Amino acid sequence: MASVGRSIVVSAFFTLLGGPGILLVLVPWLLTRFHIPPGQPLALKVICGILIAAGLVPLFESICRFVFVGRGTLVPTVPTEHLVVSGLYRYVRNPMYVGVLAVIVGEALLFRSPGLVVEFFVALSAMELFVRFYEEPSLSKRFPDEYAIYRSHVRRWLPRLTPWNGAKT
Repeated sequence: MASVGRSIVVSAFFTLLGGPGILLVLVPWLLTRFHIPPGQPLALKVICGILIAAGLVPLFESICRFVFVGRGTLVPTVPTEHLVVSGLYRYVRNPMYVGVLAVIVGEALLFRSPGLVVEFFVALSAMELFVRFYEEPSLSKRFPDEYAIYRSHVRRWLPRLTPWNGAKT
């Protein structure tokens, strides 16, 4: 059983120094130096800002939900003790990944970066492979009945319009 404090620290370090930090900060900085090309319309900047902020919500909501509800972390080597199927997980099975992809789209538009468009497709492909060949089989083994029911009601990538009400945690 992972303590809440330890789970918070592990999740924070993974977010900052692992996948999300690399995809959302390091790669965009290396490709764009966070330079917004001159002449960007204010409306586009605002839309991109909203898309980026909205994409960060599922990331941080998932971290909190994994620590406090699932009693673990978002790091595969320190998984949750309970299957997390509440919050944004009532709408889509992978809200964190969907949020990360939304941020990348917002950054690609804001910085007018073809490199970030490539990053989007590479990240999407990597996430699909990771989810399909590691995460889903792992969850099916750890929570066989619960995860099977959840999978049958909530899609992997496309959010439901209404929340799934079978959530217990």
